[in-house]
Amino acid sequence: MTITHYSFGSITIEGKTYTSDVIIYPDKVNSSWWRKQGHYLQPVDLEDVVNAKPDVVVIGTGAVGVMQVPEETIKFLESKGIEVHVAKTAQAVEIYNSISKDKKAVAALHLTC
Repeated sequence: MTITHYSFGSITIEGKTYTSDVIIYPDKVNSSWWRKQGHYLQPVDLEDVVNAKPDVVVIGTGAVGVMQVPEETIKFLESKGIEVHVAKTAQAVEIYNSISKDKKAVAALHLTC
């Protein structure tokens, strides 16, 4: 999957535009992703991601980085042998596009704030 465009509240993946937060798997996009506590990412919010057994998870925290990713969540992913990258969503898109060429990558992206 390749992301061709991101701007506040909008992302284009493989030619299709989404306007809600997404999880991008190697073979599909979940466009109905929402977290248990909105702007606070918890391990429970990433159960399906872990079940996909990616090598890497890229987390986009929003245009200005409002979504919090606590150390507990990062350690949870790393304990499953998953490399983790956390960045504001524009940078996360760049990281994902680069990494997903060579590794099994999943991106969990907050599109707004």
